[in-house]
Amino acid sequence: MAETLANWFVVHLQDSFAREAIVFIVSMMPILELRGGIIAGFALQMEWLPTFIIAFLGNILPIPFLLWGIRWVFKILKKTPLKKMVEWFEAKAEKKSGQIRKYGYLGVLLFVGIPLPGTGAWTGSLITVMLGLEPKKTFVVMIFGVILAGIIVSILSFGLLGSLGIGA
Repeated sequence: MAETLANWFVVHLQDSFAREAIVFIVSMMPILELRGGIIAGFALQMEWLPTFIIAFLGNILPIPFLLWGIRWVFKILKKTPLKKMVEWFEAKAEKKSGQIRKYGYLGVLLFVGIPLPGTGAWTGSLITVMLGLEPKKTFVVMIFGVILAGIIVSILSFGLLGSLGIGA
């Protein structure tokens, strides 16, 4: 799914935005995050290192705001017609919280760092806030998790797919 969404942004934004801006925007978005940004950079035929750095920065930028502000935002949104959406996000996070609940900060690292559907820094942030983990420690661990995810996705996109002649 991330590949399909990332490619949609590439196709629809490449005439209006610089390649780097597309990677950054895609990386900031929930669901897509760094994975989608790296896929977009690969599709835009960017070099690996600039793609990795831009995707990392785009993915990590929203995380402090989530860690320190999501409770406040959700509290406000629960008083609006968006209440059902907030409850859906909370239910989704609760359903995926087992690994983090069991392993704490190591669970955060693995949850963010192993790029599987439904995992990543956005969902990880929501789960850690719901579990009451310390935001500063969580942010540091998430930095390493996003780097790990970036390495894995880069190997798959630029390494494996590139060597097979797929995409670029």
